[in-house]
Amino acid sequence: MTNGRLDTKNWIPNPSSTGVLKIDGPEVANFEDQVKLFQAGEKDEVEFLRFRLRQGVYGQRQPDRQMIRVKIPFGGLTADQMDVLGVAADKYAPLKKGHITTRENVQYHHVPLGETTDLLRMLGDAGLSTREACGNTVRNVVAAPSAGVSKDEVFDVTPYAAAYARYFLRHPTTQNMPRKSKTAFSGSEKDEAMVLMHDVGMVARIQNGKTEGSRCTWRGSLQAL
Repeated sequence: MTNGRLDTKNWIPNPSSTGVLKIDGPEVANFEDQVKLFQAGEKDEVEFLRFRLRQGVYGQRQPDRQMIRVKIPFGGLTADQMDVLGVAADKYAPLKKGHITTRENVQYHHVPLGETTDLLRMLGDAGLSTREACGNTVRNVVAAPSAGVSKDEVFDVTPYAAAYARYFLRHPTTQNMPRKSKTAFSGSEKDEAMVLMHDVGMVARIQNGKTEGSRCTWRGSLQAL
């Protein structure tokens, strides 16, 4: 049994959980199948590498050990999701800890490849996704740490950051890009999200006193600085 379900192949994410990104049960089942094929020597290593990166599963130098990267769009978490992240670290990370990245992801290191699918299901039941957290994709969409509560923000950018993240997730045009793309949203010209360090940046602005919009920046990440 997995989370009370008899058949993991037909696993459906917990319908009562809420998350920014869609969790796809069949996608996780397919990942499990591909892992088994790779472990059986029936899957090409280069082909499997590209596949697992799109699922947020990153190889380590240690044999059969993976780094799992969890996307936290605009850095927003519920209390229940924080609990699940802690339980996941205790159960699946040998060092019993995770890492919070500068781009609002959570990472677990040294996870055995054979256990990655169970971890993805645990996260999915909490509305948390690893999809396209690695590889040449649209990576996690970040926002200022104070987004939604800052007295200086022009308006709350988190709904726009969430919509942007949902739009590009699994989008056909972003599945085979030459390089990754990173995006940040800031609620004011104070730019707490540091948009100039990202490929795409959105800084909140009001037009004609009422229309919400953004000043957009296109930088090519740090190579432009």
